[in-house]
Formats: sequence, C-alpha cells, structure tokens
Amino acid sequence: MTAQHEREFDVIVIGAGAVGENVADRVVRGGLTAVLIEAELVGGECSYWACMPSKALLRPGTALHGAQAVPGAEQAITSTLDAAAVLKRRDHFTSNWQDDSQVTWVEKSGIELIRGHGWITAPRRVEVAGLDGNSYALSARHAVVVATGSTPNLPPVEGLADVGYWTTREATSAHAIPDRLAVLGGGVAGVELAQAYARLGAAVTLVARGGLLGAFPEEAAKLVTAGLRADGVVLHLRTGTRSVSENADGSLTLVLDGGTTVTADKLLVATGRHPSLEGIGLESVGLAAAEGRPLRLTTDSTGLVQHATDNATASTADGAPWLYAAGDAAGRAMLTHQGKYGARATGDAIAARAKGELSGEPAPWSRFAHTADDHAVPNVVFTDPELANVGRTVDKAEKDGFRVSTVELPIQVAGSSLHAEHYEGWAQLVIDEDSKVLLGATFAGPDVAELLHAATIAVVGEVPLDRLWHAVPSYPTISEVWLRLLEEYGL
Repeated sequence: MTAQHEREFDVIVIGAGAVGENVADRVVRGGLTAVLIEAELVGGECSYWACMPSKALLRPGTALHGAQAVPGAEQAITSTLDAAAVLKRRDHFTSNWQDDSQVTWVEKSGIELIRGHGWITAPRRVEVAGLDGNSYALSARHAVVVATGSTPNLPPVEGLADVGYWTTREATSAHAIPDRLAVLGGGVAGVELAQAYARLGAAVTLVARGGLLGAFPEEAAKLVTAGLRADGVVLHLRTGTRSVSENADGSLTLVLDGGTTVTADKLLVATGRHPSLEGIGLESVGLAAAEGRPLRLTTDSTGLVQHATDNATASTADGAPWLYAAGDAAGRAMLTHQGKYGARATGDAIAARAKGELSGEPAPWSRFAHTADDHAVPNVVFTDPELANVGRTVDKAEKDGFRVSTVELPIQVAGSSLHAEHYEGWAQLVIDEDSKVLLGATFAGPDVAELLHAATIAVVGEVPLDRLWHAVPSYPTISEVWLRLLEEYGL
C-alpha cells in the first residue's frame, strides 16, 4: 500500500543533474536545507550521456591523429583505434551508468535525495511519485528550483516517428559500432559524434539543412568541415531530409532533397535541444505555453522565474519570490559549465534572500548574477581540429550596438609548427573600438581549447588591449598567436 510522506525543506530542487547538484550544494553551504528530486541517475545528462562519454569517444582518435601528425611519432604508429578499448574507457568515465559515487557526494554534502518524478502542485509545493512506491508531499520555506535539463528536438521528417533512431543518449552509450551511421544535424553534437564514429570505423554520412556549425565564424567552421571530410565523413550540407523508412533487413533509408538516398544501419538525430519543462506542473502556478509553442521560461539575472504572460515575478500570496530555473531548463546557454556557473549564483541568491541580505536584482558581475551568460560564454567543439570561442560574434556585437572591428589570422607560429606537421589553424578577435577591449574571440585548430580561458578572462575582465599587450605569451607555444593578433591590430 502506497504511503504518503509530508516533508518540509528550505529549498526543493527538481532535477539532480550537475546543475541541480550545484544549486543544492550552494543553498546548504548558505545554511539552508535542501532536497534533490531525481527519477533517473544522479549526475544527469552530462555525466552519463553527453559531455563525459562523448569526449571519451573523441579523445582516442584525436590523440592518435596528433601522433600521426608529428614525424618520428608517426613512424611508430602501427595500428588503428581499438574500438572495444575505446568503448571500455568510455564506460569507465560513465561509471558504467551507476550513480553510487554521486549519491555518496550528495549525502556527504548534507543534501537529501528522493528518487522519483516530481511536479509542482501549488506555490512552494511539490509532489513526488517515489520510485520506492511511496508518494511525497513536499513544501518549501523559501524556493523551488527547476533544474530538469533539456530534451532533444525532433525534426518534422516523414516516417521518423515510425523507425528506431538514436538521439545523443543512444550514440554516447552504444556498445557496438555500426557499419553505417547517418547523422541528421550539423551542430556541435552532430559533428562531434560523426567524427568519433568515423574514427571508430563506421561509414558516416552527415545531413544538415544549413552549413556546419553555423553559430561560429565561417573560416573556423571550414577547418572542421575539412577535418570531417579527411576522416571520410560524407557531407550533404544545405540539404533537407524528406523521409526515412525501415528496410526489410532493419537498415534505414533516408530520402534527401533532390531525391538522393542514404542507407544506414543507425540514424542519429542531433538537431538541437529544448528545455525539458513538460510534466512538472508549471501550469498549476500560471506558467503555460502559448498555443502551438513549447513553454519557455524567462528568468532574471539570479534565475528567478518571471511570469509567462505579464512578466510579473512568480510569487505567493505574501509576495515573496519562490520559483527559480537553472541550467538548460532556464533556456539560456545550454552548456554544462555555464549551467553550473548559473546554478552557483542561483543557490547563493536563494540563501541571501532567505537571510534578508538580497532584494531585487543584484548588481551585474556580483556573485548572485549570471552576468557572463550575456557577455562571455565559452564554448568548445571537441572535433579535430578543435573550435573554441567566447563572447560576442561580430553580428551579435553589432546587434548589441557596439562599434566593432576584427582581427583575423591563420595560426602560424613557432609553437604550432612544433605541435604538428602542416598545422592549420585560424584565430579572430572581436574588438570594441570605443573602449578598446575584447568582446569575443574564436580559435580553430588542433588543441586550441587551451587558448580559450585566457580569452575568457580578457573578455570578462574587460582588459584594455594596451594592457593585454603586456601579457607576453611564452615561446614557443601556440599562445604566441595572441602576440600576432595584437600586432596585426596595430600594437
């Protein structure tokens, strides 16, 4: 017989992924009690089906290719990737899809965990259908936080709903490499997994309605495109997919615009994601989607949810704010590191408001504000070559009203020549001509991800270019490209 348990906490967090964990940790550090509600694995998407397993699949191929690009090391390479060993290492990084260590961390951090599906029933109230067969009626003294992550988008392709296909979850957790893999989508997940599987021995075909990595500068994306083609990935760019159907042998056939067909053993659909907000009771507190459109939440700089219709802060009868969204659920920058950053700010803001130390919106760049979401989001595409950027693109900067200039150069310095034979890379700085500070930076090439944090610091710190000139890059490293970019600018 199902038992109902009534409990009260200072903060209820729905979703125990990396973002939910960080919110709960921060409020507990702030002296409050917190409970995490999770129906799947504690640690969430990044730990088991996204960041960690995808990078574990990519890294061996990058390491092998890196060795093959250096004379002396190249001659020592006698074999291709061992797919079984790569998958075994991937399994290690996912803890074999067991969350024991994450649960131990939650318990040691003083956070309570209820396994089950939770939904909001009224302001500050949440019900949970526990996986243990019990139900829980929870109330929050201060806040409820929605940290439910995101869900894959499914494109309107005829027949897609009738066939078995992979999302990124299946692609990152597969235990065999298909002979033929088709990928729908030219964004980050699509290109990363296309290259990973190509290097693991699959014949990969990628289909994208636009070009590859359209959010990045074209020159940078071109290098990734060339890298995929060098690995044998067949690209159908600026091409729609009309239909998909299953064949008698279990394979799938895609019909593309123009009538071209692609046959594959597995189909990966990687066409973006949207906040996962269905089934968590938001309509019970007046947050409903417009007809025919998915629900999107609007939040202030602390993650406090604004009402969907009149933009008034969601509150109880006493007028106190209580509902927050963090990470992908908030619909801001859908990146794990950025979600954790926002989660820390949200948790600190909740604790400060509970103590009466914060009212209204905090100052930009304070510990309670997600200011970097609007100015300095770092992002790495872990293909080979890598693509890394932070801050505003030229188009975004101009749209935001800045008077901008850019500096672009191929990465051709002593460090890159030593790093690999025939190293190809590209770098760009986006500069505010009025304040003479960086608004954004992009790097493309082997191992350029390690250049990114310096750029992030420069953007966040608004370091004047004439001061940045005195940040001398060590020789001979790829970082010397910073010197060449500043010289090109005229310093």
